[in-house]
Amino acid sequence: MNDQILMTNDLTKKYKKHTSVDGLNLRIERGQIYGFLGPNGAGKTTTIRMLLGLIKPTKGNIEIFGQSLKKNRLQILQQIGSLVESPTYYGNLTGRENLEAVRRLRDLPEKRVNEVLEMVRLSKVANRLTKEYSLGMKQRLGIAAAMLSNPDLLILDEPTNGLDPSGIQEIRELIKELPEAGMSVLVSSHLLSEIDQMATQVGIINNGKMIFQDSIERLRQKQKPLLKEQGIKADLQNDFLWLSQTEPAFVSDMNASLVHSGVSVYRLEEVKRTLEDIFLELTGTEGSL
Repeated sequence: MNDQILMTNDLTKKYKKHTSVDGLNLRIERGQIYGFLGPNGAGKTTTIRMLLGLIKPTKGNIEIFGQSLKKNRLQILQQIGSLVESPTYYGNLTGRENLEAVRRLRDLPEKRVNEVLEMVRLSKVANRLTKEYSLGMKQRLGIAAAMLSNPDLLILDEPTNGLDPSGIQEIRELIKELPEAGMSVLVSSHLLSEIDQMATQVGIINNGKMIFQDSIERLRQKQKPLLKEQGIKADLQNDFLWLSQTEPAFVSDMNASLVHSGVSVYRLEEVKRTLEDIFLELTGTEGSL
């Protein structure tokens, strides 16, 4: 079993009467892609801000790289790269010049700029002004800046927000390659389909509380046996649980069976053929990583 690179114990953040994060016990293993999943407003960004030392917890502890964040904040943060919300950049500078500015501020090796440009597939457009970049290219530039220090842990908060299907696919493929470069990744999203396609571990948060935390395989496998016991026929295909019946009464009964068995149902969706599937077929993989 891999060692844990990040642990929180009873991590809690309260704003007056509202509890944004409630007793969270995160466990992230080295070399993994941890999908931090939950609806908007569930407490994901608040948690990430606490992990980065941007806001103080109301109570609880954070350990990263086996050290207390409270006691060794600066030392720990030097080994972490992050992209929270939208990336910042100078529109009148090229992609390369933006990264060079960050490199000089952090006193990092010169060769690192070319290395991260290659990793995020921006080498060919490195000398173009960033104001001419697509949203997906800007996101990749933000990730490149986060990777300049060659961090042990990379934290990405909703990195595919606002992107078209091709841009989402590009970011997804990039993230999946990062453990090969020696990085552990925490990536948050409100989309189960996104996390399912790139994460190896998953934590599901709702109303500030962790309702599931395990490997992505355990999440996929957890549902089918319970449905069989209820006499409901289901198939696992393409990493999804598929049922042929879609009548409202049937779906309601199936959902109730799962919930009563202790399974947290995050999303039910009738699938015919998604617009994303059609879009990617029509446009091909051109522009993808």
